[in-house]
Amino acid sequence: MMESGAPLCHSCGDQVGHDANGDLFVACHECNYHMCKSCFEYEIKEGRKVCLRCGSPYDENLLDDVEKKGSGNQSTMASHLNNSQDVGIHARHISSVSTVDSEMNDEYGNPIWKNRVESWKDKKNKKKKSNTKPETEPAQVPPEQQMEEKPSAEASEPLSIVYPIPRNKLTPYRAVIIMRLIILGLFFHYRITNPVDSAFGLWLTSVICEIWFAFSWVLDQFPKWNPVNREAFIDRLSARYEREGEPSQLAAVDFFVSTVDPLKEPPLITANTVLSILAVDYPVDKVSCYVSDDGAAMLTFESLVETAEFARKWVPFCKKFSIEPRAPEFYFSQKIDYLKDKVQPSFVKERRAMKRDYEEYKVRVNALVAKAQKTPDEGWTMQDGTPWPGNNTRDHPGMIQVFLGNTGARDIEGNELPRLVYVSREKRPGYQHHKKAGAENALVRVSAVLTNAPYILNLDCDHYVNNSKAVREAMCILMDPQVGRDVCYVQFPQRFDGIDRSDRYANRNIVFFDVNMKGLDGIQGPMYVGTGCVFNRQALYGYGPPSMPRLRKGKESSSCFSCCCPTKKKPAQDPAEVYKDAKREDLNAAIFNLTEIDNYDEYERSMLISQLSFEKTFGLSSVFIESTLMENGGVPESANSSTLIKEAIHVIGCGFEEKTEWGKEIGWIYGSVTEDILSGFKMHCRGWRSIYCMPVRPAFKGSAPINLSDRLHQVLRWALGSVEIFFSRHCPLWYGYGGGRLKWLQRLAYINTIVYPFTSLPLIAYCTIPAVCLLTGKFIIPTLSNLASMLFLGLFISIIVTAVLELRWSGVSIEDLWRNEQFWVIGGVSAHLFAVFQGFLKLLAGIDTNFTVTAKAADDTEFGELYMVKWTTLLIPPTTLLIINIVGVVAGFSDALNKGYEAWGPLFGKVFFALWVILHLYPFLKGLMGRQNRTPTIVVLWSVLLASVFSLVWVKINPFVNKVDNTLAGETCISIDC
Repeated sequence: MMESGAPLCHSCGDQVGHDANGDLFVACHECNYHMCKSCFEYEIKEGRKVCLRCGSPYDENLLDDVEKKGSGNQSTMASHLNNSQDVGIHARHISSVSTVDSEMNDEYGNPIWKNRVESWKDKKNKKKKSNTKPETEPAQVPPEQQMEEKPSAEASEPLSIVYPIPRNKLTPYRAVIIMRLIILGLFFHYRITNPVDSAFGLWLTSVICEIWFAFSWVLDQFPKWNPVNREAFIDRLSARYEREGEPSQLAAVDFFVSTVDPLKEPPLITANTVLSILAVDYPVDKVSCYVSDDGAAMLTFESLVETAEFARKWVPFCKKFSIEPRAPEFYFSQKIDYLKDKVQPSFVKERRAMKRDYEEYKVRVNALVAKAQKTPDEGWTMQDGTPWPGNNTRDHPGMIQVFLGNTGARDIEGNELPRLVYVSREKRPGYQHHKKAGAENALVRVSAVLTNAPYILNLDCDHYVNNSKAVREAMCILMDPQVGRDVCYVQFPQRFDGIDRSDRYANRNIVFFDVNMKGLDGIQGPMYVGTGCVFNRQALYGYGPPSMPRLRKGKESSSCFSCCCPTKKKPAQDPAEVYKDAKREDLNAAIFNLTEIDNYDEYERSMLISQLSFEKTFGLSSVFIESTLMENGGVPESANSSTLIKEAIHVIGCGFEEKTEWGKEIGWIYGSVTEDILSGFKMHCRGWRSIYCMPVRPAFKGSAPINLSDRLHQVLRWALGSVEIFFSRHCPLWYGYGGGRLKWLQRLAYINTIVYPFTSLPLIAYCTIPAVCLLTGKFIIPTLSNLASMLFLGLFISIIVTAVLELRWSGVSIEDLWRNEQFWVIGGVSAHLFAVFQGFLKLLAGIDTNFTVTAKAADDTEFGELYMVKWTTLLIPPTTLLIINIVGVVAGFSDALNKGYEAWGPLFGKVFFALWVILHLYPFLKGLMGRQNRTPTIVVLWSVLLASVFSLVWVKINPFVNKVDNTLAGETCISIDC
């Protein structure tokens, strides 16, 4: 089956087969969901007439064919499902189960490869037996075993369901989008064919800006064409994988938490994130938490020691009383009735004791922070008297420490705790370490050697687990055999604490997370946003999805379906994609060839891997390479822990990634400060899809910068990353066309993410035009006719109706939409503008400019940080725009008062656009004033300077007093008898 290139059914694992015309059978023409005809008929007979992955209705012609067949094929269908399930699903995954009987070699680990060969033999023999078994002699299964193996009705149901937006909400929304597109075409026809000769420069600039805005609107709007909602069923997941009296069959998950500087990222915040992970509602033997300390700080290490000790009390308390959230700082700070739904009499007493223990724990951690404020001259020293290896943060060895786990300390009740691992990768001068992306890739390799969970969940150090069942929500999708095979990651929305109710600077990003991401979920999936994401480890290794046609070197697969739209034409394949998709088959085939060798030695094994160039892809670690082949994860039982630690130290060496594919095709992709967008884009280009999961209770919560300066610098970083991607080889404008696996609407969404910073150039020009019009008395629009008035009115109405209908299906409030619109202008004329110039400087001159912020202490009151104003160059452009538009409005009214009644008509159009700019910049003005008008002196000086300059410009261009005609004055004097 693997060599034939035919896609496999997602339900039973068998080949899809062909229809009556000889073409590959396609159940859903919207998403090309691979399902064989027998499974499709079974779904229809069960009453499910929509695709489980995308929610689109099945073709009526296919439904009619199934109904005509009647119930005659029901028994055949059942037997087919049973046989295909045994042969397809079980045989496919048997290669990931290794039974190791001998000790692992300390240096190379030969038994791992031997086990792989043995499992391959078992897989081949099992397939032969199942295929050659005569149909007349079915296997005899005892009745009691049949009763035990028969799944419950709840366990056989799908683990997640797609709920499309109701048609009465979505159809008008689409109709208005098309109508707005038509109105835009007519509007631009009018604007271009009616130039303003008296202000040709202003008119031409405005038309160019408006065309760019329309282009940006198309990029932003059409990826939201088919938004969907999803619901996961945790109860069905438990019924299927957690049967009473049996070990849990849930997949293991490795959690990644990354931190750099404990003085900027307080250890107490990181500790709360770690504690919420250790207390998550998931089997403890399936959870491992890896903390990456990229700053090699002894403060982080010591605080993690205290955290591991406190976790022995905190974890059993959380699970005993089912508290939410399970981050102690945020649980104890809740202003709610904590006795609600708590019936245990001992709860109050234990809660008080736990709060007292947590306060003592905080005192110990804060004492460590106070101690770390001043570094000793001789460097830090550990408790045993040896120097701390990370005293030189730029030159230190790799460090790994396992605190908790099956061999570590247990909780106070004697139960096992999840594994907690401290990791600090090696740093040496002269090596490129790639910041966060490099740290995440180091965690991928360490976790593969130590635990090798099939799924990875990464969190920022300030994003704690707010919903203890969030991992189960993700597993409802990833472990669903009908949905999860093609899913590279499940992305959760970001939610934040500590933001004021009005959300002055749109820190919550509600429009992006509740509108744009829902729209992408209906295409190929949401973008990866850096945190709160559960990955399929195989997708991070650069492999393609299992259901995609197998691509062989030098040949196209026998049947290729484009992800953009179904077509019979075979698209040209990208050589890089062909190479990556063929890797797994090459290694599987090579290991299969080892079955012909009875006594292969280390030399033959190393020659084999060298021949296949796998070290050039994954690096020089045979243990890690073996782990990449275990699709279901896991570590051999006989693996020696000390050997694995030694191998883990090896894979986090600073030179391990040299001359490999790490950061190019594997793991987090390098080349941008927004490595999250780039990494998700690469996975989508390989044919994977992602899923957006929005539980009722937010899965994760974090902290966001709420003052103006910090918010602008955050947006600057995001915009700079987009500009870097735009100038890189991974630009969505030209990358990833070869395989035809990236859908066109998905590509539009990615193009939007990399071109939006360039909107700052026309935006700042368009925000300047109203002031120039008011100061010069000219206007960018000629005298309006009835047709032109209708076009302008239709355009404004279509903009408003589109927003209203978008709010209707998304549930976003109008206040959130307005805040998002305001900050789009604020960020566009400041952070985005600086990002574009910084990107050009880096590209052309190699100058990496950093716009730093001077830190100041925040007030102790609630939202005290909101009123802080830190001087930064990002404040200059919006301040300038505010001043010139305010001066322009004053000048316009003054001029109208002097000219009389006929001047008031044209004035209103000019003032409308100027007020549009001022209203959008109002949150910036409010933030600039701070509390009690405590504006920085430098901002006041700039404001006075700019106001003076523009006042002088105004007097020069058009003074307030009317010009006197000297000839007319002379004639008047002659006629008067002096």
